[in-house]
Formats: sequence, structure tokens, C-alpha cells
Amino acid sequence: MVDLDFATSEFEQRTERAQTLMSEQSLDALLFMTEPEVRYFTGFRTLFWQSPARPWFVIVPKTGKPIAVIPQIGTHLMASTWIDDIRTFAAPHPDDEGITALANALTGSEKIGLPMGRESVLRMPLKDFRLLTSKLRHATFVDASPLIHALRQIKSEAEIAILKTICAIGSKSFGNAGSLFHEGQTLKEAFRAFKIDLIKNGADDVPYLVGGAGQGGYGDVISPPSEQRLQSGDVLMLDTGATLKGYFCDFDRNYAITHASETVQSAHRTLVQAAHAAASIARPGKTCADLFKAMIEVIGQSDSDVGRMGHGLGSQLTETPSLTHFDNTELGERMVLTLEPSLSLGGGKMMVHEENIVIRDGEPEFLSTPAEPDIPVIG
Repeated sequence: MVDLDFATSEFEQRTERAQTLMSEQSLDALLFMTEPEVRYFTGFRTLFWQSPARPWFVIVPKTGKPIAVIPQIGTHLMASTWIDDIRTFAAPHPDDEGITALANALTGSEKIGLPMGRESVLRMPLKDFRLLTSKLRHATFVDASPLIHALRQIKSEAEIAILKTICAIGSKSFGNAGSLFHEGQTLKEAFRAFKIDLIKNGADDVPYLVGGAGQGGYGDVISPPSEQRLQSGDVLMLDTGATLKGYFCDFDRNYAITHASETVQSAHRTLVQAAHAAASIARPGKTCADLFKAMIEVIGQSDSDVGRMGHGLGSQLTETPSLTHFDNTELGERMVLTLEPSLSLGGGKMMVHEENIVIRDGEPEFLSTPAEPDIPVIG
């Protein structure tokens, strides 16, 4: 028995919303082959995506339920979802990795939407895509990135409920920092203790955990842990992407080991203030650029010094939109975002702070328990 993450009505509503947009754009079909989109429309959730040996395809027709064109190994799991049109092929295959089956399923579709824009990838060999287009000579492939972004950026209350739970789990583990981290501990030991605590508190997995530590700040925010030992005066930061039912939390916390310098204390207060400045104006109709500007004004650094200060969040650790000076995506109710201001401290040191919020009709709802302005001191 496979536990389903959502009721069938959730997937019906997603498909209906997609088909409404398809009708407006005169699309005959949408073609997806990446894990988030396949899962979004079918509920098919598996770690088997870690293997690049097999392609997976889902078609959303202009009417009716999605069609799965998948390797035989996925038949049982896909059949446990709401999908009933499941077409399979043997894979790996010496010369036909499902292309004939896929072309047959798309026969008659003249205008096919396929994600081609920012943050999209073609999860099939390029030569196979060329073979597919040769089999569908009368079809035109168009960019469906704006369509899928519009769908996925606005979360259902069922999605938000899962996000709220995993963020609460992350907040609880961060709240246990005093018993998890200590002076003299290696970063590897700190990361391991934190991962175990997340799992104990109910996370399904911790596929993403990065961070750093150093005197008066850290050098980057994406490094894996090392054998470096925590010392008095270090700033320790952990950034977690723990998951529940395939949905991520994504926020970090900073800790001072035994004491914090005035520079570190001031930087932490500034970062927390910047996140709250963005949250204070985060309303439907505002733009991502507006939130970015609000944080930059508090940070006091040029917008050319940073790439972005937050992003969308959901079934991927990072989703569109991006909180940048150039992203004018309008905020919509039930959009879930991270607020992630960063601050350069000079000398190759930096600090970052991150919170998770959901846009509401009025003040946003914090999914992560907001950090206090004063940096927590351990030991």
C-alpha cells in the first residue's frame, strides 16, 4: 500500500487550472519530464529520480486526465496515483527509450507546451528529443515555462499545510541548538547531530544541509561540513532543506560560540531587521523587486553585490520567482517565499539570514519561527 500525499481532488484542480491556461494559449498538450512537474500532476513520488538511466514523461492533454509514459519499473507506483492511462516501455533500451510510445501519445497534438525558460532542463537525451520532433513533424513546441510557473507559484492550502509542518520541524530542531552544538565539536559532528534531530522531530529526509563557521563570520554558505572544530568567537550557521512528503523547508540560523563580537551582534540584528522589512510590505500586488529593495535599503549595500535575496519554495528547495532587483513578478496570495538577506562583513567574511513566509491577503504568515534580533550564544 502506498500512502498518497494528497486527495485526488488536489490533482484534479491542478489539471483543471493547467487546462484553462492551455485553452487561453491554444495548446493541445503539455509535456513534462522533470521530477517536480511529473509529481505535481500525478502524485508520483520516488527517490528513483536519482538514477539518470531512465526517462519519465507525463502529458497533460487539453481535456481529461494526464497520461503517463514511463519505464515498466514505475508501473506499480504510478498505478497507485490517480493516473489510469499508463503507457510503459522497456528501459534502459538499446535504441528506443520510450520515444515511439511518447510520439504515439502525442499524435494529433499540433501545439505542444514544454518548459524552455529559466530553471528548466531537458531531462532526456538531446538526440532522443530530435527523434521525437522528427516523429511529430506537424507539431510545434512552444515555451510553457510561464504557464507552469504561474501554476506552481501559488500553493494550495493542502500544500501550505505540509510546508507549515516541515518548517515547524526545522524551527524545533534549531531551537534545540543548545543541546546539539558545542565548542570543540567538529562541523561534521554538528551537521550529523542536526540531521538526526530533524529526523527525530518528524522530517522524512534531510537532502540539503549546508553552512559554515568562522571567527566573526564565515566565507560562504554552500560548503559541506569539514573536520574544523568550533572555537570560542566562531559564528556557526546551518541552512537546512529538510523535507516532508516531498516539500521543503529552507531557512538558516546563526549561533555565536561562547560569545559574539559587537560586529557580529550588529550584523545579526541588521539581517533580522532586513527580513522583517521585506515581510512588512509583502502583500498581493507587490513585486519580488519591491521585497529585494526593502532588504537592500536595510543592508545598505549595492544591489550589484548580491545575486538575490530569496526565492520561491515548495516541492523544490528553490523555485521561481527570485527576489532580485529585476524580477517584477507580482506576489499572489498563497505564494510561499524565502526571505534571505545577506551581509558582507569584509575580509572575506559574510553572514546570511533566512525565513520562510506565505503571502496572505494582509500580513504574510511566517512558516519558520522568526529569529530574535540578538544572535543566540551557545556555551
